[in-house]
Order: sequence, then structure tokens, then C-alpha cells
Amino acid sequence: MADQEQEQKDQAPVRRGAFRKYYYRGIEVHDLLDLSRRQLVDLFHARARRRFTRGLNDKPFGLLKRIRKAKKAAGKHEKPAIVKTHLRNMIIVPEMVASQVGVYNGQGYILVEIKPDMVGHYLGEFSVSYKPVRHGRPGIGATNSSRFIPLK
Repeated sequence: MADQEQEQKDQAPVRRGAFRKYYYRGIEVHDLLDLSRRQLVDLFHARARRRFTRGLNDKPFGLLKRIRKAKKAAGKHEKPAIVKTHLRNMIIVPEMVASQVGVYNGQGYILVEIKPDMVGHYLGEFSVSYKPVRHGRPGIGATNSSRFIPLK
């Protein structure tokens, strides 16, 4: 009896966990692709809504065009080529998900792999343009009063 149960367990296919579904404002991210531009803009936060309603120039559309081209050139299960850009103020739209963008931070390009939960954010949020401060001992330019050295 125990042998039969063991055989059934060995023969049963291993079920993997389902992929996590990503939602943006209650709508699945892949369903956002089917929405019209007007419906999509209504879901964004106020600053992004204002930006889209006042109109965009050619630069964001050029970036989207290059991202589409890179996705199309990539194979079915391959990552698309990196698209470099200086547009840190570009709002991530659902069309950009699963692409790789090199975002300029003032010195070089930081690779940002766009994931579904990044929709609605700016590209610049994922490419830090400064070196975070590490508070430690005072440096060479410090004054004598700020350069406290304990006696013992």
C-alpha cells in the first residue's frame, strides 16, 4: 500500500507556483496595454496626468520607438538590447515593461530593467545621480573645532 502511494507521488508532475500578478491601480499590468491612451492617463497620478495632457514632445516618443524596435529584434525568450537615454523625466508606461534601459546619471549609464511594478514612476528614480553621504570622520578641510579628538 505504501509502495503504491510512493509510486503515485513519483509519477505526479511537479506543479510550480503561478507567476505573481502585478496590478496598477487595480488593473493587471498586461491588461493596461489594451487601454486607450486617455484611459491609461486617467489611472496615473496627478503630476503624470498633467504632463500627458499638456502634450509630449518628440523625445519620449523616440525612446518608445527605440524600445519597441529592441523588443522586436530580441528573440522570444531573450532580453532585449539595452536602449540608452538621457530622459530621466520619462514616465514608465506599460509598453516599456520587460525592456532594458540605460539611464544617464551625469557620469555614465545605469542599467534599469523595467519591471511591472515600476509603471507610473520616473526613469530617474532608478538611477541615482549622486553618491550617498557616508558620515564618518572629518576630512582635510574640516575646522579645528569640528575635528574633535578625544583625550583617551
